[in-house]
Amino acid sequence: MDTFLLSLTVLLAGGLFALLTYRLFSLMKAGYIAITAVGCLIGLYAIATPLQGGEIVTFSVSWLHIFTLSFSLDPLSAFFLIPIFAVCPLAVVYSFSYMDHPEQQGRVGVSFFFCTLLIISMALVATADNIISFVLVWECMSLSSFLLVLFEYQKISARKAGYIYFIFTQAGALFIFAAMAMAYSHTGTFDFSSFSTIPANFKVIIFFLALVGFGSKAGIFPLHIWLPYAHPAAPSNISAVMSGVMIKMGIYGIIRLYALLDVTELIFGEVVLSLGIISGILGVVYALGKHDLKKLLAYHSVENIGIILIGAGIGMIGISSNNMVMASFGFAGSLLHVLNHSIFKSLLFLGAGAVLQKTGIRHIDQLGGLMKRMPTTGKTFLTGSISISGLPPFNGFVSEFLIYYGAFHGITLNGSSFIFVMLAILSLAIIGGLAAACFTKVVGVVFLGEPRTEKAANGSEVGIAMTAPMILLAASCLLIGLFPAPFVDLAFMGLASVKALAPVGAEEIAVVTANLALAARLFLALFLICVLLRKVLYLRKQISRGPTWGCGFTQPTVRMQYTGTSYAMSIVDFFRPFVLIRTRYSGINRIFPGRTTYESRVDDIAEVALVDRIVTPLLYLIGKFRWIQHGYIQLYIGYIVVTIIALLLFF
Repeated sequence: MDTFLLSLTVLLAGGLFALLTYRLFSLMKAGYIAITAVGCLIGLYAIATPLQGGEIVTFSVSWLHIFTLSFSLDPLSAFFLIPIFAVCPLAVVYSFSYMDHPEQQGRVGVSFFFCTLLIISMALVATADNIISFVLVWECMSLSSFLLVLFEYQKISARKAGYIYFIFTQAGALFIFAAMAMAYSHTGTFDFSSFSTIPANFKVIIFFLALVGFGSKAGIFPLHIWLPYAHPAAPSNISAVMSGVMIKMGIYGIIRLYALLDVTELIFGEVVLSLGIISGILGVVYALGKHDLKKLLAYHSVENIGIILIGAGIGMIGISSNNMVMASFGFAGSLLHVLNHSIFKSLLFLGAGAVLQKTGIRHIDQLGGLMKRMPTTGKTFLTGSISISGLPPFNGFVSEFLIYYGAFHGITLNGSSFIFVMLAILSLAIIGGLAAACFTKVVGVVFLGEPRTEKAANGSEVGIAMTAPMILLAASCLLIGLFPAPFVDLAFMGLASVKALAPVGAEEIAVVTANLALAARLFLALFLICVLLRKVLYLRKQISRGPTWGCGFTQPTVRMQYTGTSYAMSIVDFFRPFVLIRTRYSGINRIFPGRTTYESRVDDIAEVALVDRIVTPLLYLIGKFRWIQHGYIQLYIGYIVVTIIALLLFF
């Protein structure tokens, strides 16, 4: 634990360094990045022993002479610390060029400091070992991320995104606190270790209260509404950390609470699996309908949280059915997808940030032709796109295959379990297909074809400080895909904290991972053979460069290219009424028609329902009491006196 605490101390020193030296802008950035990288490397070293099944180390300190803040480092904590200490430093390195705004040196220094607080608080959330320490660091994590979203606070959209995120994160925290309070009322202690003694009927209430709170942080449908606002509003390096790492703390909370309560009833798995299916399918459908690149990626976070929950749901159903192979592979796939998603989603957000920095455009239909102008960004973004689509030979395929493997072992179950398992398999197939369609759209419209605007035509590659983290993340996607065995073993080791889970044979795990590795290497070999064959066939031929082929048109213009809407709308339309499509078409109403316009928009039904059913009526009701606010301080004092008298009468 001393090494882990040392890593947090070094990280905090990096944040304070940025805060104190912001006037020396270049020195501040270089020093902050170096110190943060060292702190994260120490953190990775600290979790090596717990991950390998070593002794669980603990640390506690008295707080306010009343409470005890207790932390422990067990296999599950250590696994969730991997993305924190591995992905965050890459996002920090990326910020060296991305946040190169000397005119905003103070704001950048503050942003670095809160980014450090976010990293530290996430690490402490994963290691918190009692109620007090958990709720304290959970709030630190929420508040630091809220302040990071407000980096461009002068923009109305950033403030709106910050407020929406704040409301959702605090509402979720209330549910978590309620669950913790109920647990304390039945155990009389703040220690997590006593949760298993809670009566069974209260365990159900506690779990589902916490599920709402953790689900709000993770972005489970319909509690995901803050994601499409907060991720686009935040700087891309922060979006990468929030989407790739922070929302996994919600998943950690769900799995940790499930393990602490030591429950085996079927209802837990069925509910978690159902939420996963809904989040996965609707998340990717909404992503298909979005034109804003970062908003589209935010909806893919909802989709991948759905995949993670499907794996966890299969694991819970496996435990309740005493099918340990199904349970182990479901949970292991879920955990490995946590790690994989942190890698490829961070990569995609960093790629989107590079595009945004060089073009100033987030609308995909205004981009195009960037593969030639930003080759490194384009190729690494393509790698992330294939990975998130769950295709070999990259890492997304490995974790999704483990979930499939666990689900297929559940086909022998009877009753509702069989139905849920079949729904999970079908959903995974649908999600994978839709994700591939969505990223075909993104890569095709943003990086291929001809530039649709002058800004896109003037795009150029970003510097090494931004491309290096993207290359490392893309290489990690390929590395896990080609050599999955150690990473799959890490996921199974992380499950050692789930007591209800009996270990499966190491031989079966080795056979599965060996076959996965073989399949990935065959795919890669086939690809390389095709590339080599193309080189050989064109060896003695003259190759000339020209505009993108125009499908037979001799003088094509950029307006003749497919747009994101024209590509995806037929797929999105299939999912009505679960998506709300609004179109506006000016039409042709003259013999010699003038300029016609067509506009389409895909709205989130959860957001529409929230606005129409809750926010609007609430604002109307509050508006009726506006007369109370009149500006007379005497009457305000009168309100306070009346309120105190009323409270004294009732209590």
